[in-house]
Amino acid sequence: MVRIILFLLLIALGAAGAAWVAEQTGDVVLSWGGYRIQTTLPVFVLALGIVIVAAMMSWAILRGLWRTPERVRRNRRERRHARGRHAITQGLLAIGHGDSTAARIHAEAARKHAAHDPLSLLLHAQSAQLDGDREGAQRAFRAMAEREDTRLLGLRGLFIEAQRADDPVAAVMVAEEALKLSPSSSWASHAVLGFCCAKGDWAGALKILDNNQSAGLIDKATYRRQRGVLLTARALELEKVDRDLARESVMEAVKLAPTLVPAAVLASKFESEAHQTRRSMRIVETAWLAQPHPDLADAYAHVKLGDSARQRLVRVETLAAKMPGHVEGALAVARAAIDASEFTKAREALAPFIAAPTQRVALLMAELERTEHGDSGRARAWTLRAVRALHDPAWTADGYVSDRWRPVSPVTGRLDAFQWQTPVAALPSDKGPAIESSAFEEAMLATPRRAVVLEPPTPVVHEPAPIAPSPSAAPAASVTPAPAAQDNAPPPAAAAEAAPTETTLAETAPSEAATPSATAPVPSPAPAEPAPARPAPLFRSRQDIPKAVPAPIPAVIPIIRAPDDPGIDEDGPADEFAEQIGQPKAQAGGWRGFLSRWGGN
Repeated sequence: MVRIILFLLLIALGAAGAAWVAEQTGDVVLSWGGYRIQTTLPVFVLALGIVIVAAMMSWAILRGLWRTPERVRRNRRERRHARGRHAITQGLLAIGHGDSTAARIHAEAARKHAAHDPLSLLLHAQSAQLDGDREGAQRAFRAMAEREDTRLLGLRGLFIEAQRADDPVAAVMVAEEALKLSPSSSWASHAVLGFCCAKGDWAGALKILDNNQSAGLIDKATYRRQRGVLLTARALELEKVDRDLARESVMEAVKLAPTLVPAAVLASKFESEAHQTRRSMRIVETAWLAQPHPDLADAYAHVKLGDSARQRLVRVETLAAKMPGHVEGALAVARAAIDASEFTKAREALAPFIAAPTQRVALLMAELERTEHGDSGRARAWTLRAVRALHDPAWTADGYVSDRWRPVSPVTGRLDAFQWQTPVAALPSDKGPAIESSAFEEAMLATPRRAVVLEPPTPVVHEPAPIAPSPSAAPAASVTPAPAAQDNAPPPAAAAEAAPTETTLAETAPSEAATPSATAPVPSPAPAEPAPARPAPLFRSRQDIPKAVPAPIPAVIPIIRAPDDPGIDEDGPADEFAEQIGQPKAQAGGWRGFLSRWGGN
């Protein structure tokens, strides 16, 4: 609306000006040399306007002709730039969905049309990486590193290529250069920090950590935790070299990270040596409430040098009471109780964890059986169970299990990566227990039964049965004495399966053999005496395996001795749980055995 009003005002002003010029009277005379021009004022104004318009048009035409070559060059450059941008866009999209051929084609087009574009260099480098051309990618990243606007991007690419080539020295050099250019670069600071920790340069690592905190890369809580980790690593390294610096470092680490287990253990040790018992106990208790650990229990038990085993047991029981029901507390109490010969307390501490024991629980039970009762059989059974039991927690970082705490993960170089937890391979799956307990373990670990005195079995004497002329004696001849009780007798279910076979044989007798004499009264059998109670068999058959029909056990098992059998060893029964010191020597066979026997004769 405003534009329309202004346009109408301009038209009105122009019309008013033209009317004013037309109303003016007089002539305009132009004398130039021998020429004289005389005209009225309106005609002169109109002619002047025409001349000005013509001059302006002529100037515009001449200026356009003068700038035509430049305009042509600019248009061509813009078309090339547009083609280059289109190629870059399509190439990055091809890299995104993994089409290496299309990415290579678009990278060549981008290099042809937009060779100096930073995105063109990036496209060329990424397409070379997608094709596996390491040299081409390195050339592209070096070209990017030489430019001011893409220097950090080129250094990052060179760092990645050095890591892929397994060249840590070159990778760290590139990361240090990038860190000088940009102290806030997270990847560069992480790489340099990991390298300093790998070579034990804790002062340099602490300096880089301070730079990260000042640059805002980490928050205050993370900074305190990581600084405590680095100070603990330095204290552990200098424990036997510079004890003053180690003590100073670990005490600062405990203040920054009071729940860090290695720092608490080492600080407790230094305080115990300085006879600061209460302070040492407080340090361990603080870390124990956050994460119970066997090293903390051991440090708490030995907080006073020279204490007896019973005093250590009392102290460990106090520590375990702060986290009731935890397995680490039970293991610590059991360990101290075994050392103090308090075997009842050790069994009570381990009782809640015997149903599903871990390796340490099973080993402590084996030691308890061996120490208390001297029962090598049950000790070996618990040791076998420890081999098959679940793993205990360990220092784990990125799938790597270590026997000791480390400040940096050896897999990724991540600081404060080790955690006290169960390894991934030992976690239970959704398919049930990984290892089933065997019948041998169940029998050996069962509650000991009282000895039952069994009478020796009555020897069975087989006499030839008299040939009866009457067929009525056939049923009586089919009765055979029951075999003697044996330890390896089949279970009742198997005996029930074997019973129908005898009945079938009895029923196959011809029915015509029955005579009137068979109806004679038969004396009633004497009531069967109750069988003596026998202990449960040691080895039980598995229910998941289909049972085969067992062969009938003969009443008398013949003893067959090989010609080279030396006979029964009269030195005493061999212990089946005793370890064999050497392999038994077998008799040589072939011509060597023949010569040895021939020479002995």
